[in-house]
Amino acid sequence: MKYLPLNPAIFIKNRERFVSKMEKNSIAIFVSNDEVSSNGDAIYNFKQNSDLFWLSGITQEDSMVILFPDNPDPKYREVLVLVRPNELMEKWNGMRLRVNQAQEISGIKTIVWLDSLEGLLQPWVHLADNIYLDSNENDRKASLLRTREYRFVDEMRSRYPLHNYLRAAKILKDLRGIKTAEEVEVMQQAIDITESTFRRLLKFIKPGVTEYEIEAEIFHSFLSQRATGPAYGSIIASGDNARILHYVSNNQECKDGDLILMDFGAEYGGYCADLTRTIPVNGKFGRRQKTVYNACLHLHEYARSILKPGISIVDYTDKVGEEATQQFLKIGLLRKSQVKNEDPENRAYRKYLYHGISHHLGVDVHDLGTRTESLKPGMVFTIEPGIYIEEEKMGVRIENNFLITKNGNKDLMKNIPITVEEIETLMKK
Repeated sequence: MKYLPLNPAIFIKNRERFVSKMEKNSIAIFVSNDEVSSNGDAIYNFKQNSDLFWLSGITQEDSMVILFPDNPDPKYREVLVLVRPNELMEKWNGMRLRVNQAQEISGIKTIVWLDSLEGLLQPWVHLADNIYLDSNENDRKASLLRTREYRFVDEMRSRYPLHNYLRAAKILKDLRGIKTAEEVEVMQQAIDITESTFRRLLKFIKPGVTEYEIEAEIFHSFLSQRATGPAYGSIIASGDNARILHYVSNNQECKDGDLILMDFGAEYGGYCADLTRTIPVNGKFGRRQKTVYNACLHLHEYARSILKPGISIVDYTDKVGEEATQQFLKIGLLRKSQVKNEDPENRAYRKYLYHGISHHLGVDVHDLGTRTESLKPGMVFTIEPGIYIEEEKMGVRIENNFLITKNGNKDLMKNIPITVEEIETLMKK
């Protein structure tokens, strides 16, 4: 890992929170993600299972976390399973965690080597009435690939068919949606790295620079500040490319007079930042560009004013949609007749704002958390309204990250330049 060691209290608290929700006399088992082949004998960079990381802070492949709070032997009430270090393999693939290192990262005292687990796990399972197993139940998941956690479910059900099986994901969805103070502290580090990177870009961008050169500046800035790298594929979309929500080609020249939409964020300590800014390539917003930008900023500020405990994302999105309708009428994108005759299932404003306004943020960019229940303190959300105008070949989006507090929210990106005046002043310098 590139980042400095995290406070193990993050993971100790997370395990305590999970255990407090378990049924009596239950065991919970979490497994690593697969190492995925790309081509030939190569594999993709390993990315740890988010749930296992959330519970332990361990990023090494072939790891497991086992929680059995009612185990008669206190030593085995929480266990971290690791691959036994192999001197020959380490010459090829690098060092593997030693016991003391794993204990310092995770706060788990009992470390078991994977090759000796079989003789321990079976007696533990026989003692338990219920088995919690993990599954990737993110509502946004699109892949039907049967990953390791699902294969492990199949294996356990085959070996122990008479146990009662429970979904760890149901608990984790609620718990991961509410961040501890320690988690927010790490997220703030990812955000601060992202801020300094954006300020660097304001000095770098000018007509003639390419989207991929900007992406390279982002990557360089992230790594030089100990980030793992980008939290997701950076979107560097100049001109009409900005209307493509997940534009990742990043291969065009940035032209004088165009806007450039940049959606990027650092990953630090396993936690993500998610920033979007839209700026003028030449450092000066045109009159129409300024009008559209300020309309988007108004929506951003309105969304912030209502994102607070007690509201659901569904109601929140509807309210922002109402405000977007008024803004789009004001800047000439909609006519009153279009609004009057709109389809309730496909509102008129959706022509120019065709995505959601907010999503949970944390270990994953689109993190786990409720999308139907009322918001609660401790949740972290993006606010990211956009305006995309095909006729004008223009796209604007503005995104910050917010912590829901008892009485409202806290802008974790409050120090990042956001107004027309701030952006123009810094680009001029």
